[in-house]
Amino acid sequence: MKSYRERLNQEDKPEDRCCEDPCIDIRSGNNVCLNCGLVLDVHLVENDKRAYNNEEIEKRKHTEPKWRDFGSRTILPNIKLDCKGHYLTPEKKTLFHRLSKIQNSLISGIERNFWEAKPKMKQFVFKLNIPEYIHETAWKIYAVAVKKKLTRGRSIEGFIAASLYIAIRVHEFAKILEEISNMVMIPRKLVVRSLSILLREVLPELNLSYKPIGVKQLIFKFGNELGLSLEIQKNALNLLSNSSKVGLSINGKDPRGLAASALYLATKKTKDRKTQTEVAKLAKITEITLRTRIKEIKSKLALIL
Repeated sequence: MKSYRERLNQEDKPEDRCCEDPCIDIRSGNNVCLNCGLVLDVHLVENDKRAYNNEEIEKRKHTEPKWRDFGSRTILPNIKLDCKGHYLTPEKKTLFHRLSKIQNSLISGIERNFWEAKPKMKQFVFKLNIPEYIHETAWKIYAVAVKKKLTRGRSIEGFIAASLYIAIRVHEFAKILEEISNMVMIPRKLVVRSLSILLREVLPELNLSYKPIGVKQLIFKFGNELGLSLEIQKNALNLLSNSSKVGLSINGKDPRGLAASALYLATKKTKDRKTQTEVAKLAKITEITLRTRIKEIKSKLALIL
């Protein structure tokens, strides 16, 4: 009985099943015969052959795929022949060389910034689990900042994080600034500095409204992260609304402290009671701030009871 290797060697090769006059070409990642349509094998783009001389380098420039989705598609090649196959005169060579240098000087600055910023923004979006529509808005904000030359001499990561935070606030998505800065490992001061520049220079041009995060959004966000039931979250919202009707001032206060204190008071008489340390750590505030807001809410609720 023949072994598997012997039977495999006896099988017809793809070239043997092709037509009498094969014409092999690469189409959509496959080696295909243009005469009979037979697909011979798969052509892997990642395993390109190395270029060792000028002819192979020029061939790779014209045949390798372009992966970026932005930038100029018109490239002035450095060749000696024109479109009709005639040799260029020295004057024409000098002209096209000059045009190529002018084109590179006009597009390379912005494209170089985009090449570095695009994958970083995609990485941050994946880490923060942000929807695609927010990603698109953030990229529009960052692109305008680059075209206005606001990123020159400043941190690209800071502007990317600030663009993402502005897009989050525009679409009223439940994320806080500290959560973004910690996730992307960028200092908060750097993000705030870039944020102020974008709010002043870019947002009026795009006609986008920057909406501060609300206490209601944070109550449901913190409640879900603490594993609290929907009933407890609604009770916390009612406590805060009742105290604000009596006279609790919400303007000018950090909404994180108000949301965390309302949730803490709502869980005190339930089985899902949480400690002040646990709630303050989740809300990214100090325990002193939490206790201060709890006293203010209790003093206003005492007027109702």
